[in-house]
Amino acid sequence: MTQLPDVSRAPTMTDVARVAGVSHQTVSRVLSDHPNVSAKTRAAVTQVIEQLGYRRNSAARALATRRTHTLGVIAVNTTLHGPASTVAGVQEAARDRGYLTSAVTLRTATQTALAEAMQHLAGWGVEGIVAVTPQRAAVRALAALEAPCPVVTVEGGHTLALPGVSLDQNLGARMITEHLLASGHSTVWHVAGPSDWLESEARTQGWEDALRDAGAVVPPPLRGDWSPLSGYQAGQQLAGRVQASRGGAAGLTAVFVANDQMALGVLRALREAGLRTPEDVAVAGFDDIPEAEFFPPPLTTIRQDFASLGRDSIGLLLDHIEGRAHEPTHLVVVPELIVRASTARRIAAPGE
Repeated sequence: MTQLPDVSRAPTMTDVARVAGVSHQTVSRVLSDHPNVSAKTRAAVTQVIEQLGYRRNSAARALATRRTHTLGVIAVNTTLHGPASTVAGVQEAARDRGYLTSAVTLRTATQTALAEAMQHLAGWGVEGIVAVTPQRAAVRALAALEAPCPVVTVEGGHTLALPGVSLDQNLGARMITEHLLASGHSTVWHVAGPSDWLESEARTQGWEDALRDAGAVVPPPLRGDWSPLSGYQAGQQLAGRVQASRGGAAGLTAVFVANDQMALGVLRALREAGLRTPEDVAVAGFDDIPEAEFFPPPLTTIRQDFASLGRDSIGLLLDHIEGRAHEPTHLVVVPELIVRASTARRIAAPGE
């Protein structure tokens, strides 16, 4: 092999070719994993690359291949567990596929804000965009836009003419409700999320469907805003109903709360009212946030597989970028029921 280059500057592909005793084109083929390179030559070039500490210039590679290997992510309300965990899952999946991500987070998903976010990402040369759009307003805004590159939605429902991935929120709510009914409760009350969130709507519908299928009474749902405070306020209302008709107001012995943060507030309100969980009122949530197993008592909930959401959304996006898919496809991730102490099986009180 030839003498090593000057260490005062970063090594180039030309340096690698000269030291390895091969052509510039051969080095390029090795870097691109081209099949028309012998094993012996590939090993020699790889050894020199490692020896010199050569790193391929990504800007030059992008100009040559018209590929930046960068994907965009647009998300709304990333202060909440679901959107934040979804974005993390998408970014991790992109890294696993050899892609960088550039993310834009929005406070509100207006058509103007989404258009600006897309143009910003397009200016950075992203090859495609994953849009985390769980709110109805975001879906409407996205539907009205002409995207500059392939777009995949996450939790945007299946009404858009765009490929998308979502968790089966309806199934998750059914699983929780059926679990509570099977534990001996005559019906299940519900603290719903905000009305403009598609996830909230699907969870409420799944809860209601499960009760109707079981021939159980469907109580009027209470509504929160995903925060522990709104759950606490709903819990105070529920506790008041129980206390006003001790022995169970219209069978108020079980509550399904649309997310774990609100469930935390419900648990505190019940505890302050002197009601025990699960002995007096069983409580279940949705999301399986990291703290859920440490709630007093540990919370029964639905686990969302954010890693699968990420893998499926990135896989679907790359299929469209690379021409393997042409029609909108919608993938659904199945949730998992996690049973903990907050919904232990109920034993009917004397006289019930």
